[in-house]
Formats: sequence, C-alpha cells, structure tokens
Amino acid sequence: MTTKTEFTQEEWEALQKGVTGAGFLMAVSDRSFFDSFKEAGALARHLSEARKSASSELIRELAEARGTGFGLTSSPDEIESETLGALRKAMEVLETKAPEEVDAYRSFVLEVAESVGNAAAGGEAPESEALEKIRSALGSER
Repeated sequence: MTTKTEFTQEEWEALQKGVTGAGFLMAVSDRSFFDSFKEAGALARHLSEARKSASSELIRELAEARGTGFGLTSSPDEIESETLGALRKAMEVLETKAPEEVDAYRSFVLEVAESVGNAAAGGEAPESEALEKIRSALGSER
C-alpha cells in the first residue's frame, strides 16, 4: 500500500496539484461566474467522496488536498501550464515509485476533471479541449 510518506514534499505537491489543478483547469476553460460555483462544488464533492470510499490509500490521502495550488490572480495559461506539468511529473514519480498506483491516479484525475466539466451546462468545446490536454499529460487515450 503506497502512502504519502513514500514521496518527497515536491513529489507530493505535484501529485496533489495534478488532481486539484485538473479540476481547476476544467473550471477556467469556460469561465462563467455562476458555473464556477457549480464546478467548485463538484470538485469538493468528488474529493470528499474519494476521501471516504477510494479503494487506494494514496487516492484517499490525495483527496485530503485543501486548495488548488493556485491563487486568485493565476491566469488560465498559468493554470494550464502548471497543471499539465504537475500531471507529467506525477506520472513519472508514480511510474518510478508506485507503478501499482498509476492506473488509480490516472482514473482519479480524469474522474475529477470530468465531474467538474459536467457540473455546468455549456462550454463543451473548451472543456473537451482541456480534458484532452489532461489525458495527454496523463498518457491516457481513454
């Protein structure tokens, strides 16, 4: 069973930022004031559910994340760049230190992103583009 203690602080931050950043990237891909509340709620609900019921201890610990790792002044380009970079680093770290967790992490990130993307109507094209970038960073064709 892989846990937080097996990662450096920098590695753990990349794992967390990949998850929360994926949700945040989906939310900013189609910026609408009211949609942002729905999307933030979807991210919080998804993380809460994972804390309670994920089969992977690593995913339960990652779901404890507070915040997204981004500030209010972070630009959409900054969010995209840092999220995709964090996801690539997270995958490298997992492939090296915990290959048995790669699929669980990939699935969790995609579920978070899809949950946020589906939280509000509209914005399908920008959200689909953001989701494809996330999939690419994760090395996923799904």
